[in-house]
Amino acid sequence: MAYSLKTLTNYLEAFAPLDLGEDWDNIGLLVGDPDASIGSVLTCLTLTPDVADEAIRLNADLIVSHHPVLFRSVKKLTTETNEGRMLLKLIAHQVAIYSPHTAFDSALSGINQQLAESFGLTEIQPLRSLQDTEATAASVGSGRWGLLNEPMTTDQFLDRVRTSLKVRNLQYTGDLQQQVKSVAVACGSAGEFLRDANQLGCDVFITGEARFHSCLEARELGVFMVLAGHYATERPAVESLANTLSAEFPDLQCRASEVETDPVQWSLG
Repeated sequence: MAYSLKTLTNYLEAFAPLDLGEDWDNIGLLVGDPDASIGSVLTCLTLTPDVADEAIRLNADLIVSHHPVLFRSVKKLTTETNEGRMLLKLIAHQVAIYSPHTAFDSALSGINQQLAESFGLTEIQPLRSLQDTEATAASVGSGRWGLLNEPMTTDQFLDRVRTSLKVRNLQYTGDLQQQVKSVAVACGSAGEFLRDANQLGCDVFITGEARFHSCLEARELGVFMVLAGHYATERPAVESLANTLSAEFPDLQCRASEVETDPVQWSLG
């Protein structure tokens, strides 16, 4: 059984309402015919040529890519660029593309909510609530923060982050023996939420990556900041989304990309 693309995008828009997205973002259905039949979906963090080839090889009808393609205004689409070649190939194979991006970050069951829950936080609230959405204002918004059931040291909390995100290496600023009770999270590249975390009295702020000067500011504010990696903080939710779609649409073949990897590697000397 196949579903119409419109049926799937309606569900995705209900799961991560587009009005939760940032004004600068390019989200929603980016390529495709809403009346097209969809029998197979591939989810990924970023649509790259190797992921596009994987989708074509698997006969996927729809790619749900967290990071949007066509992010900036495009005046021409040709084979003269990598993105142009990739998109033209996907269009030729009638593969649609949908991106939830910052709407997924902020949604009720979105990436930041999933991150906060994976770290064992309770009483979870947004770092910045969105008051003008149709969803419950107290539950959606940018970032998340919450409390640990029992205080621990920052060193112990880093072990929890490594286990949750399945990463070996973490960057941090601060004292490894600092006591942790309250934690803020913001996936991806979100150093701009450091001050929000500080104003809420959070002991720890976790994001994927941040500017050097944000690290200096965290040290000056006394907030223990953890840089867990852009990929590591967002990829698990992309895998979870594939499972969510499979549960919601039993006849839909849905999987997360298996060729996608973190482009940032560590050299262990």
